[in-house]
Amino acid sequence: MMKRWLAAACTGILILGLLSGCGNADTADTDKSSEDNTVDASESAADADFAAADADMFTDRDYDTDYDEDGSVSIRLNGSTAEASSDSVRISGGTITITEEAAYIISGTLDDGMIIVDAPDTAKLQLVLDGADINSETSAPLYILEADKVFVTLAAGSENTLSNGGSFTAIDENNIDSVIFSKQDLTLNGAGSLTVTSPAGHGIVSKDDLVITSGTYVITSASHALDANDSVRITGQASITADAGKDGIHAENNDDASLGFVYVSGGTLDIEAEGDGVSAGAYMQIENGTFQISAGGGSINGTKESSDSWGGFMGGRGPGQSGQPGMQEETTDTSDDSSTSMKGLKSTGDMRISNGSFTIDSADDSVHSNASVTVNGGTFEIASGDDAFHADETLTITAGTVNITECYEGLEALQVDVQGGEITLVASDDGLNAAGGTDSSGTEGGRDAMFGGGGPGGMGGGLGEASSSNGSITISGGTLYINASGDGIDANGSLTISGGYTVVAGPTQGDTATLDYDTSAVITGGTFIGTGASGMAQTFSDSEQGVIAVSAGNQDAGTEITVVDKNGNTVISCTPELSFNVIIISSPDIVSGETYTITAGTVSGEIEAS
Repeated sequence: MMKRWLAAACTGILILGLLSGCGNADTADTDKSSEDNTVDASESAADADFAAADADMFTDRDYDTDYDEDGSVSIRLNGSTAEASSDSVRISGGTITITEEAAYIISGTLDDGMIIVDAPDTAKLQLVLDGADINSETSAPLYILEADKVFVTLAAGSENTLSNGGSFTAIDENNIDSVIFSKQDLTLNGAGSLTVTSPAGHGIVSKDDLVITSGTYVITSASHALDANDSVRITGQASITADAGKDGIHAENNDDASLGFVYVSGGTLDIEAEGDGVSAGAYMQIENGTFQISAGGGSINGTKESSDSWGGFMGGRGPGQSGQPGMQEETTDTSDDSSTSMKGLKSTGDMRISNGSFTIDSADDSVHSNASVTVNGGTFEIASGDDAFHADETLTITAGTVNITECYEGLEALQVDVQGGEITLVASDDGLNAAGGTDSSGTEGGRDAMFGGGGPGGMGGGLGEASSSNGSITISGGTLYINASGDGIDANGSLTISGGYTVVAGPTQGDTATLDYDTSAVITGGTFIGTGASGMAQTFSDSEQGVIAVSAGNQDAGTEITVVDKNGNTVISCTPELSFNVIIISSPDIVSGETYTITAGTVSGEIEAS
């Protein structure tokens, strides 16, 4: 690929230098074909695990909160013991054991005791909490040992409390470590409220599936608020407020990699977690819901580092890295329960978000997958101490409104694919970064088509031998506004823009660039407006529409830029929020070979579009 150098001619204050090179049609078509194949493959892989819908995740009985009061067994708690209306309930002091399938209405206060479900493994039981207040000083107030499935229903308008006194003492071979501890499938529903207090362990645990379809829950726990081996599934009008010493919601299965997933299609989740907000050991699927998540104390506690090099060019991009060549970003083992991971939404497998409202303030990544992330809709307000969105493999955004007010890097994955949506981001390093799980971006040069790259008439030394990687950034639709203190778009591999409206405001400090790519940057459609530093600047290597690329001297933030055609019509007008030296503009309205007048503030000049 030919290198393009910035001409050194000056016109007044404004330096205008066209980087030549209209797109090579054959090259562009080849790149686009290869990209389309990649997108198809990634979409197929991302969708493979997401065929499930509510009908697959919830049974009719999961939603059913009805019970026959006259036909139910009454359990009345009275301080130190209880009384029951059926001999299917065994009472020994403060220990109440339920042994048969039925509906049980539980009310009253138990100062130090527990309810144990020990029924046949075919039994489906309903426990109706109707003004129940149960405390166990040394174990779980509700322990489901044996049954097929248990439904805990919160009676309409009732207020219920389950609490542990601060320690767990073994009563059998099971490691009881939560206020509600179930060895079997557990469903929570109802139109009442439940307060769970667990100062020494988890809040609610199911060793199978944990399902919540309705009810109001306030959970305070030293460890995970909700924890399940097989899955956590939430829908309907469920309202969950969690203050967790570890993860707010945690699903993980060490024996079956397909289990340990999280599925949410409704409800309101307000989570403050010292660990992750929501963590899935397998995949995560979010169809809807309202999420308010604070993880690890929020972005203020992030480990991101914005050094004097502004993005650590020629060094590792991971938070806290020293910027030495070849250094790689450390990755967190998401399956390690003892890790200090402090992410908003995290999955080891693929993640898909179809809709919902998300407000996430996280010390680590706000949305993270060790595989791929697909966003098909939703509204996001994000502040991250590290990446706002990170996928080790592919990050795809097709729709939604994303507002990232703070992050180290905005969108990061090995393959970043923006097909739609409205995205606004402010990053202390790169805005978009194609790097994947082990990010060595910046360690391999390859800044072809540089402004002032050391060629004839150049204005600065270029890098040495060009290298490349297999990352890619593809923009085919949507609206992006990128405010980056590092590179605006950093493709450690290739960049392809075929649609959408993209604005990049990059700084003039340090070794940063509006565009940074290793192999190629092709624009075949859409509008691109970029400003930033000139020292390491690149423009598009190939194009199928007109491109204007100029060095404009030192311009202050807030300086208006206009592009006017030969008939006096304004083609582009913008006002970058950051200072700039370089202007790169491409639009379907800019015709290769035509002359345009470009103005930055009080100075202007004519330029022929490439």
